[in-house]
Amino acid sequence: MRRLLIRPGAIGDCILSFPALMHLRAAYTEVWISSPVVPLVNFADKVTSIASTGLDLVGLGDIEMPPGVREALAGFDSIVSWYGANRPPFREALLSLGVPCEFHAALPPAGFGGHATDFFLEQAGATPGLFPCIEVQECAPRGTVIIHPFSGSPRKNWPLAYYVDLANALPLKTEWTCGPEEQLRDATRFANLADLAGWLAGARLYIGNDSGITHLAAAAGVPTLAIFGATSPWTWTPRGRNVTVLYSNPIEALRVQDVLNAVNRLLDFP
Repeated sequence: MRRLLIRPGAIGDCILSFPALMHLRAAYTEVWISSPVVPLVNFADKVTSIASTGLDLVGLGDIEMPPGVREALAGFDSIVSWYGANRPPFREALLSLGVPCEFHAALPPAGFGGHATDFFLEQAGATPGLFPCIEVQECAPRGTVIIHPFSGSPRKNWPLAYYVDLANALPLKTEWTCGPEEQLRDATRFANLADLAGWLAGARLYIGNDSGITHLAAAAGVPTLAIFGATSPWTWTPRGRNVTVLYSNPIEALRVQDVLNAVNRLLDFP
């Protein structure tokens, strides 16, 4: 059985769907996924970025399916796609290949009361409760606290000034990280998420907002303190063996002392 899994989405969405993707593995499994997440997929025989496949041209108006894409898709015995579920022309184009296809919603519906990972697992016919897990290269422990103070939306961010005050009060050395386009002096940056995951794994604790990097830290096994405000922690909490969530809506109402108290408990400091 040659199976293709197509998974678009932001970093966190993709990471939370890893258990479902792993459940769907076949004798040969290929994954087409969002470009930044490609380095994290080590459970497939081949992984490719969706952007490089030409898949975005499938089902658009009168444009015929590019021959290279048609040949690639037709070479599978099964296709499971979280891409294009709401695009009837896309679904029809894939079904015209004669390959059995399943289409799933890329996100839980509004008002969904469970966790996103369980939603994806149920789509795949798997038992809920599994955790995303990312294998990382061994990294020497540094005994530091890593802070990533950003996310994909400003409304999800605890104020940067609060993070600075928190860093000044922490009992351990602070390391900062952010994306290539985010402005933060003295931050450590990585172009490759697998390299970032390995670096995160050397920390004593990670602190961040509801962001893809917070999900990455949890999946890499780093003790994680996630700060939530605008989004539902019941659905989008990072899944890991050692994850603590602080929730406040509005997020600005969460005091620095409250976060510091949680940090001290996690570090077992008085």
